[in-house]
Amino acid sequence: MMSKMGTPPKKIAVIGAGIAGLACARTLVQAGHQVTLFEKSVGVGGRMASCETPFGSFDYGSQYFTVRDKRFEQVLSLAPELRKPWSATAVRVLDPHGRVVEAALPASEPHWVAVPTMDALARHWAQPLLAAGNVELETRVTRIERDALHPEQWQLQTSGPQDSVHVFSGFDAVLLAMPSALAAGLLGQSGIAAGLAQQIAQVDVAPCWSLMLAYPQAVQPTLAHLGPQWNAALSTHHRIAWLARESSKPGRGGVERWTVQASPAWSQEHLLDDAHRVQAKLLKAFGEVTGIHAEPTFAQVHRWRWAKTQAPLGRSHLWDGDAALGVCGDWCLGHRVEDAFISGLELALAVHGD
Repeated sequence: MMSKMGTPPKKIAVIGAGIAGLACARTLVQAGHQVTLFEKSVGVGGRMASCETPFGSFDYGSQYFTVRDKRFEQVLSLAPELRKPWSATAVRVLDPHGRVVEAALPASEPHWVAVPTMDALARHWAQPLLAAGNVELETRVTRIERDALHPEQWQLQTSGPQDSVHVFSGFDAVLLAMPSALAAGLLGQSGIAAGLAQQIAQVDVAPCWSLMLAYPQAVQPTLAHLGPQWNAALSTHHRIAWLARESSKPGRGGVERWTVQASPAWSQEHLLDDAHRVQAKLLKAFGEVTGIHAEPTFAQVHRWRWAKTQAPLGRSHLWDGDAALGVCGDWCLGHRVEDAFISGLELALAVHGD
């Protein structure tokens, strides 16, 4: 059996089911390869994540995405019902006291959100892989090593629910679609690909604390907004980098809800702080920026250990054809959703063409 374009099919492991991993896996499957996708969490999507609450959903990771690459547009056009434009013209730039210093960001490109929630796109891409039984959820890869029976191939040691241990073997290639620090750590722990690990070590990715707030006393459209009339803002407040009114996004419901993302520097400084302390500090800063001092009915924080790329790799992926090991992720190019997609796509194309 031959894959498309006459390339012998390969058995490939992709570690990480965020946007980069999904883009990589689905491209390889479409090219005729056999792919197993490993994900340590209970679901797919990575930071393309949404949280359901009694007051509505929160996009507590990626807030929106842009479309600049024709290949990304082509894939999105296959399921147009999964995205809608968001009113990006309402974005403001604020000073530390919440005063507008720039009326609007350039509106030259649309800002999109997945519907009904940001994780919808990832779940749609993962569905064929899930249906085929090719996704191992709640499975953390702990070591990559040569296959004991076939040394030219790879095997993976994994841990799953209740600390169950399993070995998956017979892979022609292993591709890491995970945060840069985790990728470098796994390669180092496995004692392989020191050259790849050294290149990855140059990348710098900052953490991000996200705060979710709900004010059910303000329900659109019967009541006016709480606080400002804008829907989203970049902030120069030392604690806050971004604020968005979740209820302004299409299909998200009318209960007034906000997602607040802390600045990279503040998140790094308070990386190990207690969640309640972080919540209190960000809530205070939220009031200073927006003028909303009402007590929220719902408040919750989430820490993204690796969120915003400060120093990217500078290329879309890494692929060592001799070792049959590759790495991809948004951090290769930046931190946008589209960066993750392009990284995963181009790694898959490199593997298929090798």
